[in-house]
Amino acid sequence: MTPGGDHRASRAAEGSGPGDNQASPAHTAPDSARPIRVLVVDDQPLIRAGLASLIRAAPDLDVVAEAADGEQAVTLAAATRPDVVLMDIRMPGMSGVTATARILAAPARPSPRVLILTTLDVDEYVYAALQAGACGFLLKDTPPERLIAAIATVSAGDVLLAPAVTRRLIETFAPRSAPAVAIPGLTAREGEVLRLVARGLSNGDIAAELVLSEATVKTHVSRVMTKLGLGSRAQVVVFAYENRLVTPRKPG
Repeated sequence: MTPGGDHRASRAAEGSGPGDNQASPAHTAPDSARPIRVLVVDDQPLIRAGLASLIRAAPDLDVVAEAADGEQAVTLAAATRPDVVLMDIRMPGMSGVTATARILAAPARPSPRVLILTTLDVDEYVYAALQAGACGFLLKDTPPERLIAAIATVSAGDVLLAPAVTRRLIETFAPRSAPAVAIPGLTAREGEVLRLVARGLSNGDIAAELVLSEATVKTHVSRVMTKLGLGSRAQVVVFAYENRLVTPRKPG
């Protein structure tokens, strides 16, 4: 699932500050001395060119390649090793979901951060992309300055989830009938941290809730991700909802 089933979910949807979210061990923030390298993927030439021009005009960002479909995206990601892949979700041929999964499954490390662009408020493709390891998504009508900020945010290792989409996505696609399951291998404390991450709390909020240091919380989040084989904080949220560790708010 995607973040936030209760009243705290909107905090997850809005994204936390750079210091709040724990990057996956498979991802490493780029060297701040060089521009953030971006691969732009969209099947519509005008949109792709516009995105690339916008990114090139921004300080500290650089477009390393442009892809017209998912298959090109996989090939170019391997060849250019971008920091961030700006991925259209619905394309002819290989979809953005499949391309995301293949890019993140490649053996080269660190893996790029995949940021999904979508035109639809609630889309099963977005949900599937989060399951595949995308670190966030935005609507295509996002203002240019927010898009530029989003690229920097995900490059730094944070999750970014569009506020307008997140809660509806959870309510639509979170399974409601599956029984809660025990998660083998996690300590009781790690289970607590997992549930609080899924409810949208930042590491600082979790530290206050559990009376721990923020550094200790970061360690717990990292261990949860490693033990569960999850590649992003967004996947932690999806995992928690799918396994009924937390439940989405019922409509109405």
